[in-house]
Amino acid sequence: MSLVKPTILVTGGAGYIGSHAVLALQKAGYEVIVLDNLSYGHPELIQEVLKVELIVGDTSDRALLANLFASREIAAVMHFAAFIAVGESVVEPAKYYHNNVVGTLTLLEAMLAAGVKKFVFSSTCAIYGMPKEVPMTETHPHDPLSPYAASKEMVERILADFDGAYGLKSVAFRYFNASGADPSGLLGEDHNPETHLIPLALLTALGKRQSLSIFGTDYPTPDGTAIRDYIHVSDLADAHVLGLEYLLAGGNSDVFNLGNGNGFSVREVIDTARKVTSREIPVVESPRRAGDAPILVGSTQKAREILGWNPQYADLTTIVSHAWQWHQKRHGNS
Repeated sequence: MSLVKPTILVTGGAGYIGSHAVLALQKAGYEVIVLDNLSYGHPELIQEVLKVELIVGDTSDRALLANLFASREIAAVMHFAAFIAVGESVVEPAKYYHNNVVGTLTLLEAMLAAGVKKFVFSSTCAIYGMPKEVPMTETHPHDPLSPYAASKEMVERILADFDGAYGLKSVAFRYFNASGADPSGLLGEDHNPETHLIPLALLTALGKRQSLSIFGTDYPTPDGTAIRDYIHVSDLADAHVLGLEYLLAGGNSDVFNLGNGNGFSVREVIDTARKVTSREIPVVESPRRAGDAPILVGSTQKAREILGWNPQYADLTTIVSHAWQWHQKRHGNS
């Protein structure tokens, strides 16, 4: 007779990465509750596709959180509720610090009040800033170049302090470029506005956009375009389940990169999208964007060794194919 696994609260679970984590938790046998303010999330994916309880609310609502923790047996929290647009964070830093830092702090305080001390945090490789080494390891110096990145670094610092003072154990995952879609086609990426390269390429292939911009063609890379580390969102979600189980088994607080360990250039991604879709994807070559590094690739050796993480979908064609399957279903013939 198998033991019933505990209930996990997933904040921001109606979003892109959060919803894939909910699916991974379900597959692993956990009960899941989603808290999302739906500023960007898609409630139908949670309620109709995954059939999980959705509580519409904000992590800065202390009364809601107190009631939630008091009325449920929650063993741990996975926290994805954050604003993530780097450019917007520069223009509206108050919005990012309030949501990403104050909202997280309020959530952590509510957890401690309820005696919940296991926390899986969605962080970012952006806290490293411009790379001083490639691949970047978890010991790379921090130099966040935007309020978004700084907000994530602040939360990591809060988590370290909360461990020392209160015994709250956490795993922080520093993502590289989350991409792809659930292989079965249930879930995928659907931001509005969309800013990520692979979905922008596929929306262009579908005729939803006239062209795709390449920002910078004069980088010191083999084809002149920037190189990034694309990690399949389902592999990302699986890592979160492993991180959760590491904490539930008594693991100490730690930080882990999550990436592919390989880099693909902007042109490689676009060429792969053309092959997968068998469609034209017109491009416009534009100047570099300020703050964009030539190469961002992460070392994932630590997550593999400590968590036993073994990504299944590292191939770029597979990543783009899964995304294409989703985009056709979500955005085709509309």
